[in-house]
Amino acid sequence: MQPADAAFAAALVAGTRCYGHTTRLAGQDLAAQVQSWRVERAYTTDLPAAMRAFTGSSSAQLDLRLCGAYGVNAPALYSPWAPTGSGDVVRPGQSVVQTTGLNTGLQLPVFRGTVRSRSADSGTDTVQITALDGAERLRGPAHLPRPYPAAGAGRPIASATWCVDELLRQAFIDTCPPPRYRDEVDGAPATLLYASLHGGFAATHGTPQSVPDPSAYSWSRAAAPYELAVVPAQSGLTMSWKPRTLVVVPGSGVLLEVTVNTLVGAPRGHRVSLGLVLDRAGSDYGGIQLTVDFATGVVTAFSGLYGSATGQSATWSFPTLVGSTGLWHLAAVVDTGQSPVGTSDGRGNWVTRAPVVVPMLRAPDGTLLTGPGATLGPAGNQPLAEIVGVELVTDFAAECLQLTGGITAQWPLASLEQRDWSRGATLDEVTLPLYSVPVVSGSQWDVIGEIAKAALGTAEFDESGVFRWRNHTRFLTAPTRPQRTLTSVGEIASLTVSEEIDACRNYCVQPYQDWSQVAWTTETVVLDSQVEMIPPNDQRVLTYLMDEQEYDVGAPVPDDDVKVQPDGSVLRFAAAGVAGAAPAKGAISTGATRSGGTLTLTLRNRSTVPLYPVARAGGSSLQVVTHKPQSDPVQRQAVAQDPLSQAKYGLQQYTADATGWVQDPATAQALANALGTAGAFPAPLFGGVEVLYDPRLQLGDVVELVDFSGAYLDQLAWVVGLTVEASEDGAVQQTLTLRGTAANLGPGNPALVPDPPVDAAVWTRRSYGQVRAGYPTYGDLTATGASCRDLLSH
Repeated sequence: MQPADAAFAAALVAGTRCYGHTTRLAGQDLAAQVQSWRVERAYTTDLPAAMRAFTGSSSAQLDLRLCGAYGVNAPALYSPWAPTGSGDVVRPGQSVVQTTGLNTGLQLPVFRGTVRSRSADSGTDTVQITALDGAERLRGPAHLPRPYPAAGAGRPIASATWCVDELLRQAFIDTCPPPRYRDEVDGAPATLLYASLHGGFAATHGTPQSVPDPSAYSWSRAAAPYELAVVPAQSGLTMSWKPRTLVVVPGSGVLLEVTVNTLVGAPRGHRVSLGLVLDRAGSDYGGIQLTVDFATGVVTAFSGLYGSATGQSATWSFPTLVGSTGLWHLAAVVDTGQSPVGTSDGRGNWVTRAPVVVPMLRAPDGTLLTGPGATLGPAGNQPLAEIVGVELVTDFAAECLQLTGGITAQWPLASLEQRDWSRGATLDEVTLPLYSVPVVSGSQWDVIGEIAKAALGTAEFDESGVFRWRNHTRFLTAPTRPQRTLTSVGEIASLTVSEEIDACRNYCVQPYQDWSQVAWTTETVVLDSQVEMIPPNDQRVLTYLMDEQEYDVGAPVPDDDVKVQPDGSVLRFAAAGVAGAAPAKGAISTGATRSGGTLTLTLRNRSTVPLYPVARAGGSSLQVVTHKPQSDPVQRQAVAQDPLSQAKYGLQQYTADATGWVQDPATAQALANALGTAGAFPAPLFGGVEVLYDPRLQLGDVVELVDFSGAYLDQLAWVVGLTVEASEDGAVQQTLTLRGTAANLGPGNPALVPDPPVDAAVWTRRSYGQVRAGYPTYGDLTATGASCRDLLSH
């Protein structure tokens, strides 16, 4: 229920019903021109109408009727051909805000959205406006990353909650700081990796490389710095990703950052480490890490051999870290293009170079901390390589991991906090873990509605324009206290209460896909021999077609003739276009993006010499490998039954739709149990509940209905639909659709003796005496020609 001040609540109790409203279109108040308005909200659900549960999406609609002004009729002002000065105010796509209140001065939001259509009745003074809420912002094509499940090693890689959050982000509806740069433009800063950690390790940009075991972590909203975070169960929770673009080293700098909550984490944990993994020539890897120790207040930077102490370190002391618990934004600028420490090939080209690391921290109180840049060389010099991995090791709840390219050591500390975003949504606790992200189609809103139905959740934009996602647990436990009481002697004008056997579901089946035995196979190997020479500081863009069932392909790693890449995709460039020429490392920046069925590879030559695509033995130098499931997942079912309900009502079956969003037995059983709890006994459905208008009421609120003059009830109910309509005379009518939060547990009157389902007289049989009386002699009996069955039955 929307909050209101004491004066507003007192006016409702006193029965004051003098309403006022504000209607803003394109930021202009047109309330004086509103003839009437109507707002309707309701959940769309596939569940039986009176089942004690509600799921699906809700999209509100506002209908307005406007009259003219300044002596000009409405069609002349607002029709499609009206002058833009007035006509643009109500053009489709324009903003609409509706608020209303009592005579106390406070007005509460009723609707926020955009104009969908306008209709001018020529010859009248009326223009009709139809507007839809924030769901209109989600009409873009839905796309979800489909990371290769082998990275998860049979572990959950995402969740339904993560998918909803990702679809919202595509429409610029954010729950935490978004990617700093959503698009990649050559020569400008770009987001190379963005992992929200909102219920999954899948990434908006980039792809997961290693995923921890579910026993090592949990997901939590309460512990999240912004909305949802991964919480370690023990110290040293480790996860890693591959950036969408593999930038070269030495080269420009990168910004690596994450936000943690030091109030929540592993027992006795006190460290967070951010690291870069570098693929260099040979069998080993380079590593650059920044480690923040909250127990000692020391920040340590390291550059050298990955997984080894061989290298060079630098430290900074920040006493504020010790004992200062709360939300910390941890970051480091790693610049491999400015250090004077390194070695060259004698022609002005760097062969090794020391990285410069600048720590940047934002304390819970907003204080920004930094230290002088440390040059980690010569022992920490990094040879020619590409940044192929980002690693996070955390003891605390973590959220919003980013890697941004094109950043130098002179990047201003004041830019650390992202200010160019606003929160537009709230999520719920994580449900429906995903081992393989399903293929989606349609609009973002279509897919969110599909997920909501599969998850038994709800998706809606509230009166203030905030998107709210709720999972199935919202109706598992019946509430005991209402947020508002409505009585027949006070607020209720009319009420219809019904109960139906169709709402009873005591044998509930939840299908799910079992991915535990599914293996992954190489689907396609593309050997491209048509790649051309790339001049210095130039690029090539290549496109390939992919099947929608194939998983995403990461940026191919430049081959060094030694390492074997785990995903199989590689390319090889050399400074000479002949077989056997030495491979070039730290020279080609590769990037991979996928849009529907098209894979785009971008190859950029960051060196000062032309580079030729050439395999070690000649032939194709670029190999792109795609993967897909070797077989379909096994379809299984989880079942929930209620013996008490079955004894009273008989078996009443309900089978949920089989979708790709339920992928493990525990989740399926939880959903089946939720369905069984909601459907064991039919709850009353209240329709056409006309009440005195209360602007505070929202979908999902719990109200108490008290009616001792008609239906004789005192019942708690959820608001699952509401309509508000204001007429030209100023009267406002509110109609609610309510669903009872509890049932009456079915028939229980012992004095009632129900009739059997079949009339017993139909099957009454003749006795031997009756047959003998009808046929005194054997001759009489045989003369009939009747069988034994005919003689004994009526």
